[in-house]
Amino acid sequence: MLETHEIVSYVAATFTTASFLPQAILTIKTKDTDGLSLGMYSMFAIGVFSWLIYGIQIEDEAIIVANAITLVLACIILSFKIYNSFFKKPSIPQLKKKR
Repeated sequence: MLETHEIVSYVAATFTTASFLPQAILTIKTKDTDGLSLGMYSMFAIGVFSWLIYGIQIEDEAIIVANAITLVLACIILSFKIYNSFFKKPSIPQLKKKR
């Protein structure tokens, strides 16, 4: 049987990971990252990766699973953001906006 702190850990992991899903799903569907900060998502991915390493070190399944899932989603969004920021050619309306 799970101890109270383990239950709290799983509840926290479930809610924090689930809270990230709407943004991830929206970004994957639309591929629109204009409103997202490259710096924020870069730091977020590094932080989540660090939590994943920590979870592995202390062998905490809730921390490992939650952060592994969140890291995958964050890296997908970060990949879209990097592509859109550096490699995607702007459309005509975007060119007019910058003038």
